Amino acid sequence: MGRVLFVFLDGVGIGAADPDTNPFFQARIPTLNRLFGGDPPHLDHPEVSREGCVAFPLDPLLGVKGLPQSGTGHTALLTGENAPALYGRHFGPWVPVRLRPVVERKNVLSRAKNRGYRCAFANAHPKEFHDSPWARRPAGPALAAMAAGLLTREADALAQGRALSSEIVNTAWRNRLGYTDLPEITPQEAGRNLARIVEEADLTFFAHYGTDYAGHRGRMPGSVRALERVDSFLEGVVELLPSDTLLVLCSDHGNLENVTTGHTLNPVLTLLLGPGANELRRGLTRITHVSRLILTALSREGHAKTS
Repeated sequence: MGRVLFVFLDGVGIGAADPDTNPFFQARIPTLNRLFGGDPPHLDHPEVSREGCVAFPLDPLLGVKGLPQSGTGHTALLTGENAPALYGRHFGPWVPVRLRPVVERKNVLSRAKNRGYRCAFANAHPKEFHDSPWARRPAGPALAAMAAGLLTREADALAQGRALSSEIVNTAWRNRLGYTDLPEITPQEAGRNLARIVEEADLTFFAHYGTDYAGHRGRMPGSVRALERVDSFLEGVVELLPSDTLLVLCSDHGNLENVTTGHTLNPVLTLLLGPGANELRRGLTRITHVSRLILTALSREGHAKTS
């Protein structure tokens, strides 16, 4: 029996091999560099591969002029549809109203669930979410989880380690949302918690937006901290990840990889780690191919479905 863990990192592209602009070449990221087999991918050498692990670029432009944005990027990534072409332009940060039915009907969580796979959305959301501006202007991951009936993990699950904050650690929940009883948690502990959640499902999805926030602030120190948090988080994930699990890490558009600007035209960073990684990488060129990749990985021979 095999599993898929889909980790979404908002706003992470493949940039130039320039330590003055690209935090990948300043940050201490031993886990990522180990997975990369050395230095991070960059525009002159965008793909690195070894047995069981491959990092490579995917196109977020999808033939549409302009800077890629999260609303259409999330939609394309989660559904396989060319969202900016459907909408007529790149749009963000939330999913535009006209594309929300596409996400609700065609998102990969609902499609996998309808095929009999056990699915989990690992992000915790506060009870207040449904009455908040976040729900009226939803990001793609939350909208997909709601449509699939998986937006069910709240503060109690977060406190028990059965869910994760989108920022990985619990600081924002404690300081901004008033959940002061929540424990402090390190990125490594959060990663271990996610690996344990993976054991409960065939497809597990976790979405992190802090990388895009750091990119928008446009400063190297914050971008380095954001990358180092992700690296420590992935250290915990990889430490306990079940051996039958394919890790799919991907983004929606570039941003963080160049601190001198906001969103970029760069390809997005994609990484596959685990069973079948090298074979499943073949033929993947655009972010619209990711949902197909996930469903293909779930349907591999020997993967048991539940009734």
